Amino acid sequence: MSKRDYYEVLGVAKDADENTIKRAYRKLAMKYHPDRNPDDEVAAEKFREVTEAYEVLTDAEKRSRYDQYGHAGVDEQMQDFWGRGAQDSHAFRDFGDMFGDVFGDMFGFGGGGGRASRGSDLRYNLSMTLEEAAAGHEVELKIPKHETCKTCRGSGARPGTSPVPCNTCGGHGQVQMQQGFFAVRRTCPTCHGSGTRIESPCIECGGAGRVKVEKKLKIKVPAGVYDGAQVRVAGEGEAGQNGTPPGDLYVVINLKEHPIFERDGADLYCTMPITFPQATLGAEVEAPTLNGRVKIKIPAGTEAGRVFRLRGHGVTDVRSGNQKGDLYVRVQIAVPKKMSARQEQLLREFANEAGDELYPERSSFLDKVKEFWDELAGESK
Repeated sequence: MSKRDYYEVLGVAKDADENTIKRAYRKLAMKYHPDRNPDDEVAAEKFREVTEAYEVLTDAEKRSRYDQYGHAGVDEQMQDFWGRGAQDSHAFRDFGDMFGDVFGDMFGFGGGGGRASRGSDLRYNLSMTLEEAAAGHEVELKIPKHETCKTCRGSGARPGTSPVPCNTCGGHGQVQMQQGFFAVRRTCPTCHGSGTRIESPCIECGGAGRVKVEKKLKIKVPAGVYDGAQVRVAGEGEAGQNGTPPGDLYVVINLKEHPIFERDGADLYCTMPITFPQATLGAEVEAPTLNGRVKIKIPAGTEAGRVFRLRGHGVTDVRSGNQKGDLYVRVQIAVPKKMSARQEQLLREFANEAGDELYPERSSFLDKVKEFWDELAGESK
């Protein structure tokens, strides 16, 4: 049976670059892989065919001979390729990388069998007031965590003894199963990837290599820290397995709601009521700040909603470390809810005597409303 053209097998042009060939191969290899098509001889043959084509077309020397002489130029090389086992070729290494990306450890291509990773990171939620966040301070935390056992130094074995290689995987942390010409590696079910077993467990940790503790830590929170910010404390997370390095601790800041101020970055905002006489006649009033109070001069005729900017009365910009934001005070006119008969009488006399002339904004609005109503009346005739 004559072989098909390798470019035709992969569905690529003869001038295709290596990346194009690699993408085409991966797509077809995924489609025809024996593990996805068990007991399907046609798929198995297709898989061999696309792998053979890929191995030739991604090797510059072989591709050159194939382009010049066809299959005759690479026959000897291909026989050698299949004779020594496909798992040793770069084609299968690339295929292993692909399956590692798509299926993880299912086919054992995760790599690094028997190598334990660092410990897990820990998260601690720290509630703070706005005043505390603005000033910055040092807090003491109690963190429940696992630390490396000091008795066995993380090995899990009783002092004077050592872990021995796992009988199942021979210390590799993975076992290999042969499926036809394709080798599949999986995490060892006995040692769970560590590659070792403990014959004499440490009395302190019971062979775990770690002990549970509650550690006290002093954490310095920088001035101006914002809600949701994370303070990283390197090496204070969970201890790793088998004495590997610990993870990190992340202290997450949760700011409590403030009864007066709202925060936006380094700036603060608040709404402050003033009386009608203060807004009308002008006054000097005290506005709250995070550190106390500051005097604001209210000009005569101040309207509701006017904002006064107080420079430098915000919080420290945590990024710069020294610049402070501003405080924005928005005034609103407080309306009396309960008045005496005398006060009500005086207010009515004032209203009757003042009329709308004292309120230019209201007079302007009423003029526009009257004009609008006149237009409506004209259209209805």
